[in-house]
Amino acid sequence: MKITDEMVDHLAHLSRLDFSDEEKIELKQDLEKMIGFVEKLKEVDTTGVEPLMHITDAVNILRNDEVEKTITKEEALLNAPQTDGNFFIVPKVIKKNNLN
Repeated sequence: MKITDEMVDHLAHLSRLDFSDEEKIELKQDLEKMIGFVEKLKEVDTTGVEPLMHITDAVNILRNDEVEKTITKEEALLNAPQTDGNFFIVPKVIKKNNLN
């Protein structure tokens, strides 16, 4: 897979980062190395190898789900900077665009 300048710009936009031209060149080279490594892994024959679900034999020990005292909706909204009386009001953070 070839990494294009447009892909780097799109990733920078999504991550809300700004890169200089020199940093973009270095980032592009690093991304190409990473993708090359993953493509190299595709060449490994994994026939008969069970998928690894956990690194160790340890199992999660979870507490029992117990009902405890909760706060009311009104209490939850007390410290909110903005509400409409029922919900928190927050700034829009996801904008639609035509980039794929």
